[in-house]
Amino acid sequence: MRDRITFILNNQVEQVSGIAGDTTLLNWLRQTRGLTGSKEGCGEGDCGACTVVVARRQADGTMRWHPVNACIQFMGMLEGVSVTTVEGLRTGGAGGNMQDGALHPCQQVMVDHHASQCGFCTPGFVMSLFAAWCNGEGLEPAEIDTTLAGNLCRCTGYRPIVDAAASLEVRAIPPVFERQRRETEASLMAAIAHDETVCLTDGRRSFTAPASLDGFLQSFAQSQDVTIVSGATDVGLWVTKQNRNLPNMIWTGRVRGFDRVERRGAHWRIGPAVTHEAAMSTLAKGRPDLGEVMRRFGSAQVRASGTVCGNIANGSPIGDLPPMLIALAAEIELVGPASNRRLSLDAFFIDYGRQDRGVDEFVSGVLVPVTPTPLFRAYKISKRFDQDISAVLGAFNLTVSEGRITSARLAFGGMAATPKRAAAAEAALTGAPLELASFEAAAAELAVDFTPITDMRASADYRLQVAANLLLKYGLDVTGAPVPRLTGAGLSADDLRAAAPGAG
Repeated sequence: MRDRITFILNNQVEQVSGIAGDTTLLNWLRQTRGLTGSKEGCGEGDCGACTVVVARRQADGTMRWHPVNACIQFMGMLEGVSVTTVEGLRTGGAGGNMQDGALHPCQQVMVDHHASQCGFCTPGFVMSLFAAWCNGEGLEPAEIDTTLAGNLCRCTGYRPIVDAAASLEVRAIPPVFERQRRETEASLMAAIAHDETVCLTDGRRSFTAPASLDGFLQSFAQSQDVTIVSGATDVGLWVTKQNRNLPNMIWTGRVRGFDRVERRGAHWRIGPAVTHEAAMSTLAKGRPDLGEVMRRFGSAQVRASGTVCGNIANGSPIGDLPPMLIALAAEIELVGPASNRRLSLDAFFIDYGRQDRGVDEFVSGVLVPVTPTPLFRAYKISKRFDQDISAVLGAFNLTVSEGRITSARLAFGGMAATPKRAAAAEAALTGAPLELASFEAAAAELAVDFTPITDMRASADYRLQVAANLLLKYGLDVTGAPVPRLTGAGLSADDLRAAAPGAG
């Protein structure tokens, strides 16, 4: 076992040891390395001021550059990857042959379009643009808002920033300096790659990053008071906002095979380290609403780090993904030293903060049916359209035969202490004709199914009325009435380009 992490920082090899396992990348960059371009705004992955770019090898062997919120990224999660900060875009850090002192194109466009005022948020915007520029995507007019949804600016408004993004050239062949930077980056990452377990600790708080399933199970079994970390998009806040002491953390993100999406018979199996970004295209096939809600509930930074299994294991009553997967009859796998079991996702959630999972078990996979679901719909209601917590999330799925509803799965988030099915409303629909009156009758049963609470996001009365309205909207949709859509409804990038203003 290694007692240090090794990664690439601005195309230079870094080794770090002897620090607390809950040290965040942002704190280390600013306090230890003096790289203060990355800012702390919210400390919870919302504002994007701390955005850096992390390059990783994907499951298929290709390189991808991810925008990441450094404020909730633990240092142990950097083993073997390449990190680029805003300071690394110029010649000294990037390793390319740009003219000394010249700005990177992603910086220059911000200057050219007067897209910075106080400058606090600007490095984060630049790094989000840099990730999109490296990947050769996300900079078409219909894509820019999604690319920048995780970066907030409170000075300029967004028009000049969007103009700057739209002016960037995405080339099939990158410029010479960028090709040289990527060659150096890939070479250094290959040189530091290894299969040993890594444990970063100061003697009081540790972060273990196993490379194999055996290593993960061994570390999990031997650790006391252990916290499993996947993307840290939630656990990171336990540290930055709640000041919780997490003495032993174990990371799923480096375990070989944990990042796979596989076809297993009638299901897609989503591994423990599969991010929302990696899962989204598979889960959204034939289910555009699912893809659109996934796009909205997490920014590019959150989708690049947060995982499907972590989202479910978290057990949040306001998580958007669990109700959608419950409506699709998804199942989960649980593994422990003496157990290897599978159960329906709706049975996993018992009560607020309680799931059907033993202290020695972890969520080893999510199983989502492959079968097409043409009548699946999902609707998210939140104060802010993108990257906000839902007041209510409704996910609905029916099967119909000869004009009658033969089965119904209606799941809600934000309406109870857990993601929950609407049993009485489902019973009202089952066997009923596929017509609007059936949905009106089912909507009336929601008051039997739920007793929602009042909080800062919505009142109980509002939640109950909205839930009924969403079910009526669903009824209108599946019975053929025109239903307005506020955005792309999970459309592909090509579809979005075609729908953009000025498209032929």
